[in-house]
Amino acid sequence: MVLNKQKRIAVVNDMTGFGRCSIAVALPIISAMKIQCCPLPTAILSAHTGFSSFFFDDYTSHMRDYMNNWKELGLKFDGICTGFLGSKEQIDVVVEFLENFKTKDTIVMVDPVMGDYGQLYSTYTKEMCNEMKKLIKYADVMTPNLTEACRLLDIPYPSGGVSSEELESIAKELCRKGPSKVVITGLQHEGNIQNFIYETGKPYTIIEIKKIGDDRSGTGDVFSSIVAASIVKGTDIVGAVEKAVNFISKAIKYTAEIETPVEHGICFEEYLTELN
Repeated sequence: MVLNKQKRIAVVNDMTGFGRCSIAVALPIISAMKIQCCPLPTAILSAHTGFSSFFFDDYTSHMRDYMNNWKELGLKFDGICTGFLGSKEQIDVVVEFLENFKTKDTIVMVDPVMGDYGQLYSTYTKEMCNEMKKLIKYADVMTPNLTEACRLLDIPYPSGGVSSEELESIAKELCRKGPSKVVITGLQHEGNIQNFIYETGKPYTIIEIKKIGDDRSGTGDVFSSIVAASIVKGTDIVGAVEKAVNFISKAIKYTAEIETPVEHGICFEEYLTELN
């Protein structure tokens, strides 16, 4: 009997001790889905930046040594997932990482964490936005929100609303630059949240679910972790997004019921065993 080897995903993101985001989310979720999660940290934080105070240690100067050791060890990955990047230098390191570790069998998912609601995060300069565009050609899957998709394409953010046809045009343009699959996430629609899914050569799909409570830190990390792990396991993009959306909805409902503060993130631990 031939046994399939355990699959492996490299996650390039920060490590935050409290607040349920980034690697602290990806590691348990990807592991619960029976895939080995290998973090490459970009920074170490005691708590995420939504708290009134936090310890922060930039890991940029160590990332190449860390990466080069993985190269020396001959590590190979079935998936690579990139998240928040804090500087131009970190984006350059990620480009090097993808050049070294992406193979024809590696699925790369880029979550270009740059801003939301039409505004960039304070750390993002025009130069960084231009650098982030370098990652597009390496991606098989991208999961931008509308703000990020518009900024990557240098088009105005449609503050008055956006049609499905406009979303399809945006997704197609991103796909022309690299990925075959794009999910435009977190679209607000009449009290619901929509995810717009486009795969090259196929009709688009919209998955919509009722929004529960306020926005919570780490929701995007939960989403991207489940989607990345699902795709690496062979699930199609629509099924991967459905799995992520249903899991998040259940976890947020429970989180709101026990009155967890918004900045504490989503109590996903309650349902981890259901992910496989």
